[in-house]
Amino acid sequence: MPDLKTPYDAHGPLPHGDGTVTFRVWAPRAARVHLVLDDAEHALEPAAPGWFARRLTAAGGDRYGFRLDGGPLRPDPASLRQPDGVHQPSALVDSSAFAWSAAEATWRPPPLAGAVVYELHVGTFTADGTFTAAVAHLDALAELGVTHVEVMPVNAFNGVRNWGYDGVGWYAVHEGYGGPEGLAGFVDACHRTGLAVLLDVVHNHLGPSGNYLPEFGPYLLDGRAGAWGQGVNLDGPGSDAVRAFVIGNALAWLERYHLDGLRLDAVHALLDTSAVPVLAELAGAVDALSVRRRKPHLLIAESDRNDPQTVRPRLVGGLGLDGQWADDLHHAIHTAVTRERDGYYGDFSGLPDVARAYRRGFVYDGERYSPYRQRHVGAPLPDDVSGHRLVACVQNHDQVGNRAAGDRLTALVGADLARVALLLLCAAPHTPLLFMGEEYGETRPFQFFTAHPEPDLAEAVRAGRREEFAAFESWQGQVPDPQDVATQQRSTLDRDMATTAAGHARLALVGDLIRARRAHDALGNGRRDLVETVRADDEVLAVIRSSEVSPPVMVVANLGARAARIGVPIAAAWTPLLDTAEITYGGDGTVTTSVGDAVTVPSRSAALLRRAG
Repeated sequence: MPDLKTPYDAHGPLPHGDGTVTFRVWAPRAARVHLVLDDAEHALEPAAPGWFARRLTAAGGDRYGFRLDGGPLRPDPASLRQPDGVHQPSALVDSSAFAWSAAEATWRPPPLAGAVVYELHVGTFTADGTFTAAVAHLDALAELGVTHVEVMPVNAFNGVRNWGYDGVGWYAVHEGYGGPEGLAGFVDACHRTGLAVLLDVVHNHLGPSGNYLPEFGPYLLDGRAGAWGQGVNLDGPGSDAVRAFVIGNALAWLERYHLDGLRLDAVHALLDTSAVPVLAELAGAVDALSVRRRKPHLLIAESDRNDPQTVRPRLVGGLGLDGQWADDLHHAIHTAVTRERDGYYGDFSGLPDVARAYRRGFVYDGERYSPYRQRHVGAPLPDDVSGHRLVACVQNHDQVGNRAAGDRLTALVGADLARVALLLLCAAPHTPLLFMGEEYGETRPFQFFTAHPEPDLAEAVRAGRREEFAAFESWQGQVPDPQDVATQQRSTLDRDMATTAAGHARLALVGDLIRARRAHDALGNGRRDLVETVRADDEVLAVIRSSEVSPPVMVVANLGARAARIGVPIAAAWTPLLDTAEITYGGDGTVTTSVGDAVTVPSRSAALLRRAG
């Protein structure tokens, strides 16, 4: 452990393969550190400044914790397992004993270009709420055309249920989902099915219960807080060890569990003034891991900055990440089909902004003033940044669960406009993300839920949830109690819906949209520079997406109550590819027609047409 630069693998227990383990901890705020290992106490020896370590005989499953200056027993900050909760001792995990199938040795994930991402929450994806139960549904996702499963955070949190963004054991896997072995088994099953796995990780804050890091050292910033409490110390005194803790955590998920990538939560909340931002350092470390493991690993950031530098190469001053969530397309589609204008939706004009997002990637790219934020937002996205790097959705955990009642799109606007929204998403240059249940038209809500056992904290969460929707006048009085177990139960998928006629119709639409993206280069090439807007107003959209190797495809949509006639600038016949009004997809069979220089689109429908010849 050198004095100045801490290796990324310095945190946590280090097994030696001979029945011994070096227990290590960074605790510069303690003068003395004792390890309690299966009820026996051992004094740790000072190592590098702020570090304590000792090599002892130990095995997987052994319980241990640390006493700082004779204080109460605390779990390891880099614990891999918290079998009895985040306030109790840690347990050693022998990750070398994970059972990987033979296919794992040759597994290579598909690239982000051409990907379809599927986001799920382990606790509500099935009635059992475990990794093992989730495995039964992987074949159906692969058959649908999904390429990447994105799992909401699974690291250790206080209580038995949670979205996962209140985690305090960053290296540990929540026991209720199946613990470390459950996650490894899930990843192995995904790979056998042909699915890559992305894990959502939170490095911008810690949860409100079970966070003992400040007792060990300056892991958090004093006097600098983000939206969710104290920020992580990425640029202050002692930050070398903290940055190593963050980056080491990311590498541990990727290497120990064979994950294919990470979704980095709310990177705009990482308070970092370093010359080399922690995200750029992380990208470099992951690139090195990819070389070492001979397989690529993706880093996809959630960011509200609309900053092209997030995905620009480090050689030109960018952060070097592979992709970023692009919420602007969601907001544009959502406002188009729902007509909602509360809160941040007031910044968006509906279909005109859908067309803008197709062409520019971001709606807010530095040129437009945001009334909601009361400032200009974003910067222009260069044409050489492929739309594949922008992950977009019409539903995800945030955009559904952060509604007051957690209501899904089909419940809001009906099946016909939900089909239009899906077509607009899948026809975009962006990489589409589906939220669990969306593929068959789930109508159960996805609501925010917690299980904090501390009464004061539970009440604070309830009050905070109500305050969060102050800007959304129409949502007042609809906020369910996040502490009520029924809130999670209401949020668990109703898989019987997939077997109904409506469920089969939605599955057919989603599967055919995915196949169309792959069959027609104009839809799948990610080329924003080859987008031409024909018409974009409050009710009607017509956009042509072109290709250098295949005929163009026109995307048309009509949200109005009457059929709409659209003049077409290219004098050629347009043949139908896919229409949301088809009976197969749950429509009434009144489909879009093309005659001469005009296309007629029936009400509340959308279609894809290919230029003939």
